[in-house]
Amino acid sequence: MTTNLSLLFYVRKQKNYDGGEAPIYLRLTVNGKRIEIATGRQCDPKRWNSKASRLSGSKEDVRSTNAYLNTLQEKVFGAHSELVRCGELITAESVKDKFKGRIENPKLLLGVIKEHNQRMEALVGTEYAPGTLNRYRVLESHTSSFLKAKFGASDLDIKKVDFAFVSDYEFYLRSVRKMSNNSVVRHMKMLRKIINICLNNNWIQVDPYSNFKGKYKKVDKAILTQTEIDLIADKKFVSERLAQVRDSFLFCCYTGLSYSDVHNLRPSDIVEGFDGQQWIFIRRVKTDQECNIPLLPEAKAIVDKYLENPVRVLKGNLLPVASNQKMNDFLKEIAVLCGISKSLT
Repeated sequence: MTTNLSLLFYVRKQKNYDGGEAPIYLRLTVNGKRIEIATGRQCDPKRWNSKASRLSGSKEDVRSTNAYLNTLQEKVFGAHSELVRCGELITAESVKDKFKGRIENPKLLLGVIKEHNQRMEALVGTEYAPGTLNRYRVLESHTSSFLKAKFGASDLDIKKVDFAFVSDYEFYLRSVRKMSNNSVVRHMKMLRKIINICLNNNWIQVDPYSNFKGKYKKVDKAILTQTEIDLIADKKFVSERLAQVRDSFLFCCYTGLSYSDVHNLRPSDIVEGFDGQQWIFIRRVKTDQECNIPLLPEAKAIVDKYLENPVRVLKGNLLPVASNQKMNDFLKEIAVLCGISKSLT
């Protein structure tokens, strides 16, 4: 990024100036924005040469002051060159800070992710679903592991995140984490959100994603037949936990609701509809849209089955729904026990 830097030394006379010496200031301008720095030197305004921005004369005190101003000028240009060399953001303020030796704590990638997740956690239930927060926590975990594996570091200056970093991170997810293509694309999309935060705050100037491409692959999802649903419903399980997971899964099938919607259902969400039958009146977690669903006999039978369940009663849920991870783990086992080759999630 090209920056226009200019320096000007000048004498600043106060409004009530009535003679004597006045302080010399340095005006630093970068891309039209300026900042002033006190030099710590004074002089008689009559001896100041505005065109040369130096004192006129050949006396020892004049030569000493001019030499000092020359030194300041060299240091300012040196600070600017160092910022350019390091790829830092060039502003009048940053040049001044570098010139004065002020060290700014760098923004760290994992730190930005953690701060993002803390903000998201505060908005769970209003703007974000718990599942969304969990995905960004996985991003935090995988990023931490990648930094240790690739750089042997616990964190990394965000300015060092370039196209090579993005490409290596994608390869890490595919090779080490064994993620599918679509999972990798979703993960890289979350990282891009973090990078956009850094770009918008001017913590970095070049977008490392500018030449990065990620494309979802179409996945043909197998649909359960009525025979397979009946097979799962009629299966007798020795494990009560398997039976509960099976019932939660079937409830999703009978209502068309997602896991997160069923997980959040309360008894108060079931009301009498216009037809005198029981309906589910909720706002969908993902879309935040109102949704009215008739409670079919099969779904009502599952609700009635768990009316006295202590876990359900204690938590106030409609059903004793397990965590998403446990649900998926148990559903794999259920598919095997039922002789179904399709993936149940």
